[in-house]
Amino acid sequence: MSGFDWLPPSKTLGGEQYFEDFALGDVFRAKPVSVSEAEIVEFARRYDPQSFHTDKAAAAKSQFGGLIASGIQVMAVSFATMIEAGFLKGGGMGSPGLDEVRWHKPVRPGDTIVMQARVTEIKPSATRADRGYVTLVFEVFNQKRERVMSYSCVEIVRRRAAVISRAARA
Repeated sequence: MSGFDWLPPSKTLGGEQYFEDFALGDVFRAKPVSVSEAEIVEFARRYDPQSFHTDKAAAAKSQFGGLIASGIQVMAVSFATMIEAGFLKGGGMGSPGLDEVRWHKPVRPGDTIVMQARVTEIKPSATRADRGYVTLVFEVFNQKRERVMSYSCVEIVRRRAAVISRAARA
């Protein structure tokens, strides 16, 4: 992973991932993605039309000293790379929400970012045998080794046995 080799080793993404495939401390990472000025402005005009996201001249006069990506865009773009890489494929059942969302540094035009997810807790459901809960800390880094964003969430993940059992009944 050129430019991001300083991050901890990542578990290979691919194939289907079920609750049983997660272990405490696992790290998953997607491919880096670059964010262009045009993408920043286009996204912001639709979803976060603040001047430091949409207007280069106004952004230069802002506290950021130039155009920056919307934090919502950083989250969407980086999470999309995880899903495209196969994260939670087959077993993902959604999440009840995000916690501790933080934007640590601005993402600027031309920055390359990469997301990684680290498993911090694994818990089978006490009431539904077909699923479990995987708590993850997501972090996004730029090419300068700076953490630009972080958040945590609980993902609801299907159990492999539930898939096998459902197929056997069919």
